[in-house]
Amino acid sequence: MKIETRYLAGGVLLILALCVVACSGGPKAEAPPPVPEDSSEAIDEAVVEEEIDGPVTETLSTETVISELPEDLADLNARGYLEDVFFDTDRFDLSPEARGSLAKNANWMLQYQTVLILVEGHCDERNSREYNLALGDRRANAVRDYLMSLGVSGDRVRTISYGEERAFALGHSEEAWRLNRRAHFVITAR
Repeated sequence: MKIETRYLAGGVLLILALCVVACSGGPKAEAPPPVPEDSSEAIDEAVVEEEIDGPVTETLSTETVISELPEDLADLNARGYLEDVFFDTDRFDLSPEARGSLAKNANWMLQYQTVLILVEGHCDERNSREYNLALGDRRANAVRDYLMSLGVSGDRVRTISYGEERAFALGHSEEAWRLNRRAHFVITAR
């Protein structure tokens, strides 16, 4: 019986010691220096960070960024924040011009982190309906993959193929066909 009491007392002391250590916390963080009341003497935190950590890039909070965008999705899409990309006949590989447009789109999407988009794959009227749907799908997915390689999260980008069904330019000329071979961007949520 004496042995059990000794172990019980030791256990209680151990628990008390752990409580004291846990309650005392770790090293205390120093409080930032007080900011003077006069705004002309206020410390510029960006300058302080720049001196300590190197150059500071300005980042906007999600609330600030979202408030800059129109509430209405139709209005948001009408403003043309995202550029379409165009493809050569029967191709889904990205030209240097397309990559440049996608880099701009990716930068914009990285700035507006809550925006979700739909990439529509389109084709000209030539070839069969099935062929154009498959080609439109490859175009939309090539765009999605490239955006992801630039840092845009894949769960923010959905794809769909319309093939030749939703022509942008009406007509049966090379100019109309060139404008219809595209990946079009639709913002679906802000």
